[in-house]
Amino acid sequence: MSIAVPAPSTPAAAVGVAPVRPQGGVPVPAAGPAGGAPATRATVAAAIRGSVRRPIALALLAAALAGAPGAVAAADAGPAAPRTPEGASAVLDGLKTYGQAVLHGTDGTVRQIPAGLYEMRVDGGGMLQTYGVGVTGDAQPQARFTEIGWNGTPLAGNGDAGRIRWVLEHSYPQLNDLAGLAKAAGAAALTAESAAAGTQVAIWRLAEGVAVEAVDPAAEKLADYLQRAARRLPEPPASLAVDPGEVSGPLGTRIGPVTVRTGAQSVSVTPDAAAVAMGVRVVDSRGLPVTSAVNGAKLFFEVPEGTPDGSAEVTLRGNTRVPVGRVFTSGVPAQVQIVAGSSESATVATATAKWPRLPAAQPADVAASGGAMTALGAPGTPAGQSAQPASAPAADPDTSGERLAASGSSAATPVIASLAVGLVVLGGLVVLLLRKRPLEDGPGGPERSTEPE
Repeated sequence: MSIAVPAPSTPAAAVGVAPVRPQGGVPVPAAGPAGGAPATRATVAAAIRGSVRRPIALALLAAALAGAPGAVAAADAGPAAPRTPEGASAVLDGLKTYGQAVLHGTDGTVRQIPAGLYEMRVDGGGMLQTYGVGVTGDAQPQARFTEIGWNGTPLAGNGDAGRIRWVLEHSYPQLNDLAGLAKAAGAAALTAESAAAGTQVAIWRLAEGVAVEAVDPAAEKLADYLQRAARRLPEPPASLAVDPGEVSGPLGTRIGPVTVRTGAQSVSVTPDAAAVAMGVRVVDSRGLPVTSAVNGAKLFFEVPEGTPDGSAEVTLRGNTRVPVGRVFTSGVPAQVQIVAGSSESATVATATAKWPRLPAAQPADVAASGGAMTALGAPGTPAGQSAQPASAPAADPDTSGERLAASGSSAATPVIASLAVGLVVLGGLVVLLLRKRPLEDGPGGPERSTEPE
């Protein structure tokens, strides 16, 4: 490591050296006497060495130690846990039945856009009909979508989300009687295309409050009617879900329960290969093995004594119609789709059980050395006073070791490693600041100023 030192003739102000107030309270000038030459490196070093090196070293060390817990905490928080898969997954085929609409932008722009019904192919079998939630979504064909609840989508917190479900329940394609739908709306004859366009326009208005209207007069009348008549309905249940998606508990007990939520008559229950290899069983409340379940069933995990710490997963599969009003997301909020119709479709959900290992007892020599390090490095202990006695009440135990043991690693590992390296480098800088002498000093003598008397 090399540290650049400005030449003696360079004014201190030019290299950013600000006046420093030493412990005695007298400022050290950044330049020489008024009208004189700027301070040399020797005089600046002499002034700084006795007054600044200790505060700088302590400040750097304190900053590093103060920042460490926050860095570790931030790393432990890590990214949000992935959502437990539930319900159906599908691929968007594209816009199939549609008309045209006119969107008025807040900036005064006017543009014509397609408005209508999409189709999606469900993984494992089945078809869905959907409308777009976002008016500017421009959902792309072949994009992959997964079923999700309203929370986490643009419908979260939208007071009109329940009204959108009403629109879906009372319009095309749920109502195939287009003549009756036109009569209710006070419109002329409706086609599938104009009915789809009018329904989509009504959904956009309720979802985003945008100024949009259908080009076809009959479709526009339908949109107005649906928007006026819509009533709030509750969010529909998932086609297949488990509640909760993850459970934990000690060995020797039934871990759970996990409650099955589904519209299917029955779903299969299959533990993963790792769970089977460990002897983990999925059972009901009586301890009987479970291979299928119905809506409301409660599942438990039985883990044999002596099983190493770990986790097991069970997969539930079934076939049912995806409820109208369920939403599908591709990860892009503007491209959220909402279900308007469904065939019998394949659905899947997973549940996980974990049994964390208890923390091992700390060896006596490690505990003793840790205590010695704490006593030696306790910040804020005045000179001549001892650190906190061993009999003082201990702080709350740190459970980070338990989390680390249970998972095999931690999200904080990279930060801890970087922090360790930073502290080593910082220690070197502290030693350098405390022990380094200016180049003008003799091998064993005091500093001598090069300024003329």
